[in-house]
Amino acid sequence: MTCSTVKPKHLPLSKKRRPPRRTQKQTWKLKSNTAIIKLELEDNSIMEEGVLSLVEMLHENYYLQELNISNNKIGLEGARIISDFLQGNTSSLLKLKLSGNNFKKDSAALLCQALSSNYRIRTLSLSHNEFSDTAGEYLGQMLGFNVGLQSLDLSWNHFHTQGATALCNGLRMNVTLKALDLSMNGLGNEGALALGEVLKLNSCLCYLDVSSNNINNEGANRISKGLEFNETLQVLKLFLNPINMEGAVVLILSIKRNPKSKMEELDIANVLVTEQFIRVLDGVCAIHPQLDVIHKTVQGFSTRKTFLNNTNPMKMIQSYAEQQKITVLEFFKRLNSTGSMTMPVGEFRKALVQQNKVPMNRYQVRELIKKLDEKKGIVDFRNCTGFT
Repeated sequence: MTCSTVKPKHLPLSKKRRPPRRTQKQTWKLKSNTAIIKLELEDNSIMEEGVLSLVEMLHENYYLQELNISNNKIGLEGARIISDFLQGNTSSLLKLKLSGNNFKKDSAALLCQALSSNYRIRTLSLSHNEFSDTAGEYLGQMLGFNVGLQSLDLSWNHFHTQGATALCNGLRMNVTLKALDLSMNGLGNEGALALGEVLKLNSCLCYLDVSSNNINNEGANRISKGLEFNETLQVLKLFLNPINMEGAVVLILSIKRNPKSKMEELDIANVLVTEQFIRVLDGVCAIHPQLDVIHKTVQGFSTRKTFLNNTNPMKMIQSYAEQQKITVLEFFKRLNSTGSMTMPVGEFRKALVQQNKVPMNRYQVRELIKKLDEKKGIVDFRNCTGFT
């Protein structure tokens, strides 16, 4: 029986704190296993010997696709072993999590050397390490050469302006990366300037998280310059930055000025806004109905226009469906021109806003998406069953 006919399995061994020899025994069992495609070894103190055993297993197992060895503090020697393995491009591994492993700039140099030529790894998490700006230079060079990575998590890594600028230089040349998490670093306004310049040119990045990076209104203005020209970015997270309503207005107006913008979500959830901002946002969403801006509303201001209708959106749809003698599922399927049971979140939001059968405001649409979204950017209509 081949892997394609066996139900994929997940082997969770996280937080078991196995000694290296025990890890070695577990990996020997996996050498010929054709069913396990995901292996969790987070927080197991596997150390260098354990990493060696894992790599030896991966050389012979061509079925494992996801490996998580985060929070094992494998350090420089662990990075060296993994780097040697990645340069071979021989495994079926697509997703690798290496967060919290006490990696510093020397570890980054080794990993980036391997990843510059590795084209198999699609998703890589290196968050909660201690890379700093020098490592940012290595990572930027790697991004300029890598042709496989689609998702990269570099959050919590002590990057500042120098590291951000180096990373952005690599992003200018990169043609595959779709998701980048740089949250909880210190990019500042100069880093925001570099990101803004990249957004003018980059044609593949869809998701960018720069939450908590000490970016103020000046930095928001610099990012907005890129948003005016970008045609691929869908999600931009700026949560927990010192931006006020002035910076928020600049951001949404830059989206308004870009007729080719694909923006679906702008997260500025800590920014207090007024009714004036809501009116400006109404104008932006009229042009880009797929857009949802997450913000904090000032308590006490008039919300009659945007919040008056608090009716449960699913109940509204159910009521309409009963009147038309159709199912709720059929109502949703009619929103999709392909008749499919699934739909990208942005397209779903746009279709709901533009349809006139069950009028609802964008806050109701947001609530509905929360119920149907599988957190992968895709709405599945089959999730509507059971909601009332």
